[in-house]
Amino acid sequence: MLKTILLGMIMVGCASIAFAQSDDYKKFEFFAGYSHNWIETGIADDPELGSIIRESQSFNGFNTSITGNVSRYLGLKFDFSGHFKSRTVPVSTVATVNVDSQLYNFLGGIQIKDNSSETPFKPFAHALVGAARVRNRLNFANDVCVLVFPSPCPEFADTETGFAGAFGGGFDIRAGNRVDIRVIQVDYNPTRLFDRTQHNIRVGVGIVFH
Repeated sequence: MLKTILLGMIMVGCASIAFAQSDDYKKFEFFAGYSHNWIETGIADDPELGSIIRESQSFNGFNTSITGNVSRYLGLKFDFSGHFKSRTVPVSTVATVNVDSQLYNFLGGIQIKDNSSETPFKPFAHALVGAARVRNRLNFANDVCVLVFPSPCPEFADTETGFAGAFGGGFDIRAGNRVDIRVIQVDYNPTRLFDRTQHNIRVGVGIVFH
């Protein structure tokens, strides 16, 4: 009887310890926020200079992620972002083309961060890889249509899917038991599209929910 009681007490004690340990750190997090991306949109060879000229454009968009923490310091992360840009490109002294571009990243990997429930300041780093998908839609202005195309004016769309990654990190501040503020996130966001590598920089802010 005494052995049974002692065994029961040990089991209850172990269960209590395990329960306490399970509450030591947040088991998941969901991030949503604004994202800005400097994206290389054009590459041209200049034989006279013997160099590569890279044109970067500022894209605005969003970034979301969900992370399942397997320990206090390590989590498995899925990241999704979209960035958008509309611009007018001159094709002659009198004609222009409107270009609407969209870039999406679908990434997964690991995150290193102190996920303790009580930690007030939470720097983090992550390494993510996956795929990028870009879509460029060209709308020719009426003056181009008159010069080149018959009416009605056609639209052209070009899409491509390729490798993508995000390597960087940021800094969160605890705002409550289930809410953190992501004051900054900076990523090197390379993509491989149209047989070229784009060296992009992604910066964001937002809110983290636990």
